[in-house]
Formats: sequence, C-alpha cells, structure tokens
Amino acid sequence: MLRILLISALAATGIAFSPIIAAPSTSSLSASSPSSPALTMAEEVKVGDRIPSVVLKEGQADYGTPKDVNIAELIAGKKVAIFAVPGAFTPGCSKSHLPSFMTAQDELKAKGVELTICMATNDAYVMEAWGRTSGGADAGIRFLSDANAELSRALGLSIEGGILVRVKRFSLIAEDGVVTHYFSSAKDSSDTWAPNVLAAL
Repeated sequence: MLRILLISALAATGIAFSPIIAAPSTSSLSASSPSSPALTMAEEVKVGDRIPSVVLKEGQADYGTPKDVNIAELIAGKKVAIFAVPGAFTPGCSKSHLPSFMTAQDELKAKGVELTICMATNDAYVMEAWGRTSGGADAGIRFLSDANAELSRALGLSIEGGILVRVKRFSLIAEDGVVTHYFSSAKDSSDTWAPNVLAAL
C-alpha cells in the first residue's frame, strides 16, 4: 500500500521535476540556416570585379602534401584564363570543357593569356589526378582545389546543398586580378568553353 501511495505521489508531482525543453533560439536557428551570413553568397562576379584573395590548394605528384596557392597573388600582374567545373572526372567537364582549353592553349597565349587555371571544389588530390590523367597538366593548365568553396562563394557561384558544395560552370579572363571578360553557363554550358572565350578576346 505504501508503495502504491509513493508511486501516485511521484506521478502527481512529476511535471514539476520534468525537464523543460526550450524552443530553439533565433540565434541558433540563424547559425544553421542557409540564409546565415556565413553561407550567404556574394553577388555573381561581373566584369570590373577583382578576384579576391583566397587560398586554394594545389595537389602534388605521388600524393605529396598539397600546397597553398593564394589565387590573387598567383594572377597578380598577369593576364589569365580561369575556368571552373562542377566536378572533376565528370562527363561534360572531362569530354568538353577541359579539352576545349587544352587544345586552345596556343591560341590563348597568342591573345596574351599567360596562365590557364582550372578550378573545382573537389579536393586537391582529386584535382591533381584529373590534371595528370587528362593531359591537362601537361598542356600547362594549373588545377586548383577550392574544397571549402570559399572562392566559389566569394564569386557568387557556389551550388549549395548536399555533402559537397559545388561551383557553377564558368570561365573568365582577368588582367592583374581584375575581371575583363566573364562567361556564364546560365544559358548554355558551351558559352564557357574556350572557343567562345577566344572569340571575345
């Protein structure tokens, strides 16, 4: 009988001792929300913009430790072509976009382009392997990893969602760090391929 009375007393007073589950605060929601400032992209890059100072990674042969490459420092004082692909080793990037720049190296140089850079959000080891096996590295193209999507977001060109943030397909020409020509894939992927870039130079 005493046991029954004790259980009844505990049940009656249980609410007073039960933990209160607070609703998530506004600040905690905003920290994880896609609209949080940390995830908000800049406006899409345009002619006249300066390429921001962002450290990318460049893979090394034989699985060496990737090296830091500050993109702004790399292109300072140079006329460069930069193109980005959503993913290394993917069909459209491997069969069309990358090869178009590989075969256009002599023509680009004749237009004053001193360096061509390929960028993606794959890690540096994947980018090195893609450059090596595709022949792109032998053609003189530098393959840089934007694994944290820092540059992609700064250019307003990241594709958010999923495990890997990707970058939209694009190409651009920059002189001493300033964008002089920009080619978006919004209408057609081929707008970003080397022939279209060359036609504008």
